[in-house]
Amino acid sequence: MNKNATTGDSPRELIDARIKEYDDWRGEVLAAVRELILAADASIVEEWKWNVPVWSSNGVICTGEVYKAAVKLTFAKGAAVADPAGLFNSSLEGKVRRAL
Repeated sequence: MNKNATTGDSPRELIDARIKEYDDWRGEVLAAVRELILAADASIVEEWKWNVPVWSSNGVICTGEVYKAAVKLTFAKGAAVADPAGLFNSSLEGKVRRAL
C-alpha cells in the first residue's frame, strides 16, 4: 500500500476521505462508482494522483472528479473504446480521453 508523500495517507484512505467530504448525492455516487470499478477486475488498484481518485491496472483506467453538479469519470484511453450507446458525453474533442 503506497502512502501519499504529503499526508502519509494511503490512496484508500484519501478516497474514503473524499467520499466523506461530500455528504450528499455526490459522495454516494462516487462510492457506488468506486465499488463497481473495483468489482470489475481484481487487478484494479486505487491510487491518488492529481488530487483525485485514480483506478489503474497496467496504466490509468480512469479518474473520478467531483464537481458542484456532477461526478465525472475520465477514461484515460476512452477514445479507443467503442461507444455505440453514446455514454461518453464529455472530452469528446480529444484524441485520447473520454469522460462521462
